Amino acid sequence: MIDLLDKKLILASKSPRRQELLKGLYLDFEVRTKETAEDYPENMDAYEVATFLSEKKANAFLGELADNEILLTSDTVVILEGRVLGKPRDKEEARQMLRSLSAKQHTVSTGITLLSNTKTITLQDEASVFFKSLSEVEIDFYIDHFKPFDKAGAYGIQEWIGYIGVKKIKGSFYSVMGLPVHLVYQALRDW
Repeated sequence: MIDLLDKKLILASKSPRRQELLKGLYLDFEVRTKETAEDYPENMDAYEVATFLSEKKANAFLGELADNEILLTSDTVVILEGRVLGKPRDKEEARQMLRSLSAKQHTVSTGITLLSNTKTITLQDEASVFFKSLSEVEIDFYIDHFKPFDKAGAYGIQEWIGYIGVKKIKGSFYSVMGLPVHLVYQALRDW
């Protein structure tokens, strides 16, 4: 393990993808979660939502951290033509989201917040993702086999749809996956 700091790192996420990415940094961490509503003001700029939600998740732990702990929260949103595509409620909404992403460029915005009893840092990373034209058969196959109902924009880039559908990415692949590990590592190094 890499010892970047003399504090205990807490990841506040149930996401197996975020846990996997953080393990890839070879940092010791513990998972501690809390249910937090992922709602935001209707009039909020789409490019501010990820950091707003990341901070909201972190603030749910205020007053609960030990002096030797740093909490890491994160949130990822897909932005298409200025509007946020959240997690689909059902198969039909997932289908509509994937149809809307087909043959277009969209932005994936991921916010992270690091919180201790004495300090808070919030950072954001954005990547542009370019999808090829997706057929109805491809969309239905992906939804039926991967059930992307826990993913913003109804897709995980590290899954089959990313293999066959993504033509190009400008930015960090890991931010699109849900955790900008380069930002996390640097922020902890600088802590």
